[in-house]
Amino acid sequence: MIDFDPGTAAPTKETGQRNGGDLVVETLEALGAKTVFGIPGQHALGLFDAMGRGNLHFVSSRVENNSAFAADGYSRATGEVGVLFLSTGPGALTSLAGLQEAYATGVPMVVVASQIPLEGLGARRKGMLHQLDDQKASAANVTKSQRLIQHASGIPSAIQDAWTEAISSPQGPVWIEIPQNVLLDPIVVPPVEDALAEAFDNPPRVELIREAVKWLSTAERPAIIAGGGTRRGRAEKSLLSIAEQLRAPVICTPGGNGAFPWNHELSLQSWIEDRYMTDVLEDADVLIVIGSSLGEVTSNYFTFAPRGRIIQIDAEPRVLESNRPGLGIRADAGQALAALDEALSEAGAGTASKRDWHGTSPEDVVKESLAKVKTRLESQDLAKELKFMADIREAVPAEMQTFWDMTISAYWGWSCWDAREGQFHSAQGAGGLGYGFPAAIGGAVGLETTGKPSRVLAVSGDGSSMYSISELATAKQHNVPVTWLIVDDGGYGILREYMVGAFGKATATELARPDFVKLAESFGVPARRVAPEEVGDALKASFEADGPNVVVVETLLKMFGPTHLDD
Repeated sequence: MIDFDPGTAAPTKETGQRNGGDLVVETLEALGAKTVFGIPGQHALGLFDAMGRGNLHFVSSRVENNSAFAADGYSRATGEVGVLFLSTGPGALTSLAGLQEAYATGVPMVVVASQIPLEGLGARRKGMLHQLDDQKASAANVTKSQRLIQHASGIPSAIQDAWTEAISSPQGPVWIEIPQNVLLDPIVVPPVEDALAEAFDNPPRVELIREAVKWLSTAERPAIIAGGGTRRGRAEKSLLSIAEQLRAPVICTPGGNGAFPWNHELSLQSWIEDRYMTDVLEDADVLIVIGSSLGEVTSNYFTFAPRGRIIQIDAEPRVLESNRPGLGIRADAGQALAALDEALSEAGAGTASKRDWHGTSPEDVVKESLAKVKTRLESQDLAKELKFMADIREAVPAEMQTFWDMTISAYWGWSCWDAREGQFHSAQGAGGLGYGFPAAIGGAVGLETTGKPSRVLAVSGDGSSMYSISELATAKQHNVPVTWLIVDDGGYGILREYMVGAFGKATATELARPDFVKLAESFGVPARRVAPEEVGDALKASFEADGPNVVVVETLLKMFGPTHLDD
């Protein structure tokens, strides 16, 4: 082991003495961690030295924000806790946009950041490298909680508590920071042999479930919005049962995509931004909203004006009634829907009750609404876009997980992507650029670790891809089985479209960009450029290859017309 002088971080001598870094690694391993993402840094070297004595698999990204996205993707793909190691100051701060996405989407992560030595804390300006007045305060907006560990003996309990908090609903990233000398100083604490972290129970209140059953027992036109909390709570089975009992149409938000069978006779799929779907939801006399705030996208940009009553289920109390009044049920979605499902069955409030959408069955309402959406799309000169998305869907194996950046293809995916047996992941929580490729790297690494089929697809635009282009080195170094589809339209395509629509012209949306094929090849990553009509065949071939590869399509895609602007 290399020992360090906490003041200078200069290597001194080998001692064989365990230190605080060993406690971090041992605790994480005892909790079940297998993989860590991050980048080494001067104050964090004690962590990395200790990792060399442990069994954690380390994936070294090239930018800390991408490390955060990778840990996020790992967690989403596997259902396990993502672990992120950060260095002090600039390294920690660079991760924050990635952590905002994880926090907004409810992704469980444990973030271990290094800190300057204890003697420099408290805003005393000693001129230490990377010094911040209060580093953990910078993370307060993008993590569930923040802890500063000042003694090595507190490391195992703090990490165990952080893990517990991360997996407890509402899930999310938890921040721990450890000063350099606490990581490096010799310790007398024995090796960590076991650690236990169980999610806190978050069931619904009995009287609220009882009231919800009363409302639903008399409803003629119940409907359901399934948000991202439905997936996080693993509530899909209960959701299906409730929908069939109530014969209630179900629509999924972008975060909830995949929570309900796409081709079920009650599925409105994910066309949440279409006015025809908004009309159906407004007409419901009781609307169940699960794991969604009824925010900007779900409310069709706040044009949604429900005429019926709302039952809102969410683990985050700040979400309840944040946009619409209703019967707020604070609970984990899985526990809440299981309780509601059982209560509906016991009360006989299901299919025996008449469902009447003004003389039309709910199943026909669904069929007619989807047909109206299809007709609207076909009237907008979108044949290229519809075929492009259909070709990608046909090429992607049913069980493959996909990761989408904030790009026009992803906005289409929010509405039209049938996740099948795979999972759909996008950056809709915070909406920052650069998510798709590093998250896909993390997802593929995680799936490989758990022994599942690990090839994944990432989809980016040329603008968003430049945020994470350096991660081609990461993918190559670790031979990650990720196929990266870059749709190159020469700029920030959606912003171009928004500006032209609003102002008649676009400003500052056009981009100089590299030859993505040559750039990928310079990293040793195979790449090809194909025409839009060849994207399906190119993806199929890429999926059969080993390691990372890139497919570039130069084309200008349009979005379907926004219905929230209609008079």
